[in-house]
Amino acid sequence: MPRETWAKQSLGATHRLVKESRVLLVGAGGIGCELLKNLVLTGFGEIHIIDLDTIDLSNLNRQFLFRHEHIKKPKAIVAKEVAQAFNKHVTLVPYHANIKDKQFNLEWFSSFNLVFNALDNMDARKHVNKMCLAVDVPLIESGTTGFRGQVQVIKKGQTACYDCTFKSTPVTYPVCTIRSTPSQPIHCIVWAKSYLLPELFGTAEDEAPDLDTAEDSENAKEIQKLKEEAQALKKIRESMGSETFARQVFDKVFSEDIQRLANMEDMWKTKSPPQPLSWDSLEQEASSVPLTILEQNQTVWSRAENFVVFKDSLERLAKRLANDQAEASKANLPAPLITFDKDDDDTLDFVIASANLRAIIFGIDPKSKFDTKQMAGNIIPAIATTNAMVAGLCAMEAFKVLRQDFARTKYLWLRNGSLSTDQLEKPNPECPVCNVVSVIVHVDLEKATLKDLVHDILKTKLGYGEEITVMNDAGIIYDPDLEDNLERKLTELGIDDASFILVKDDEDEPRVDLQLAVLAKQATEGQNPIAIAEKEGHTVELPKKPKKDSSASATDVPKNDGAEASMTNGINGTNGNDVSVNSTTKRKRALSDAGESGTPVAKKLQGAVGPAATNDAIVIDEDDGTLVIADD
Repeated sequence: MPRETWAKQSLGATHRLVKESRVLLVGAGGIGCELLKNLVLTGFGEIHIIDLDTIDLSNLNRQFLFRHEHIKKPKAIVAKEVAQAFNKHVTLVPYHANIKDKQFNLEWFSSFNLVFNALDNMDARKHVNKMCLAVDVPLIESGTTGFRGQVQVIKKGQTACYDCTFKSTPVTYPVCTIRSTPSQPIHCIVWAKSYLLPELFGTAEDEAPDLDTAEDSENAKEIQKLKEEAQALKKIRESMGSETFARQVFDKVFSEDIQRLANMEDMWKTKSPPQPLSWDSLEQEASSVPLTILEQNQTVWSRAENFVVFKDSLERLAKRLANDQAEASKANLPAPLITFDKDDDDTLDFVIASANLRAIIFGIDPKSKFDTKQMAGNIIPAIATTNAMVAGLCAMEAFKVLRQDFARTKYLWLRNGSLSTDQLEKPNPECPVCNVVSVIVHVDLEKATLKDLVHDILKTKLGYGEEITVMNDAGIIYDPDLEDNLERKLTELGIDDASFILVKDDEDEPRVDLQLAVLAKQATEGQNPIAIAEKEGHTVELPKKPKKDSSASATDVPKNDGAEASMTNGINGTNGNDVSVNSTTKRKRALSDAGESGTPVAKKLQGAVGPAATNDAIVIDEDDGTLVIADD
């Protein structure tokens, strides 16, 4: 009897829609494995699976498609091979890649009937949400945190999108605690991940979200000291690649800085002072330690073993950055950075060893590789049954979506095995993502300049006046006081295929915000390098912004306050690429550091755009105070 027999009997006419569907599954982890099984057994016609991760030993307890022999292999590839055996009549297309890669552009997203999000990363979630809204493809968003889970259908213009609801912000750590008086392993891990690694291989870390840079007097002093230390590290960074580089870093952060702290006797009246480490002593201790120690994930490494891993990972990262810089220089690209990724062995090993050495200095118990990866990568050991239940709910909602029966779709909540439902909310009128006029523009990336966009499209085609602001994720690229970029190509301003451009009208009676979704398309001879992709019989309409009700409270929020909406596989936070400006006044003025409400104004972008460093943060669960970290 064919696998699909029972599904066909249960679904009736809907099964034809299922067989003819072309769907995208983003993520092949805990939820993704369960959901792929459901889709394959139900008979979904064509399923594309994308995941950038490889299989780790820690995945095997809940990601049932994977076995021990699959470790280190790409999740998407193995998931396809294993799941194909369930139903040979289903077409499976895997991608071992990042969903944010340029190959997955608007045209590619528009080829699907439905998209499923099974992600552990808020930034990627926001990206998929924005792409689906731009091409009007339904999205089913899902997430789990321990015994809790949620499923949400997102349909442009009909339901709230992922960005419509508030996502609670991550907990931060005072700089004084991280720099001077750590008392927990997480303090040492944040120091290694969000201070030492970026200072050596990324950007200055005094702006990291993991560190509380509030301008109180005590913290301000610590921030100043942090900046002074950063300057010293910058000088050491210049010696990267030399034989003495590792020793210079070690002596600076594990000996000189620690000795200076230990000499501040007032700080240690009630506790033991930190004990500096000696490079020469550790080198003798570590003389017989093999690099095979890296394979011992569950063991807490000794002082000497951490020293060996520190030196090895530092050398790996130095060589990697040198190679990346050489390639970038040849291609005339911005200087590359190395940022932390829990699945990047080089950065993970460096953070583990650095954090453990610092923990030993301050008398704190060091952590194993497994435990450190969980804490640094924001991972909570997921519950396999929760993933299975959420995946089943995703499939059930998918049948309604394929029938275009959005009126019957629900917000589904799973709490400790109990299922509850709620009506899907309407789009939030204040949402910066879905409550804008969204238009796809065809852009010849080899020719198009900012002037083509501003003068030919915005002012001539759409009738904007002089008072407009144009920005991308990196900041403001045009306003009446910033015309230097007009002759530059859009690619020089960080705009590429699948990029988004936001246009704000700053006139006295402004029109609603306009979002331009870029679709790369070569222009024929005589054509404008930028053109609006208008549907036949439709023109772009930009209504005026409704006047705000002065009686509304500034603290009003949608009915769903985000306490549950923040349940996204344990990750809570804000997208570091989000920008906001105070658009209530004219642009013919100098931009202040903050708008009237205290919201920082988007920075002006005049230089080349480099990759932005992102930092995840450990989050405190509001219910019981436990650390909430994400499933990978």
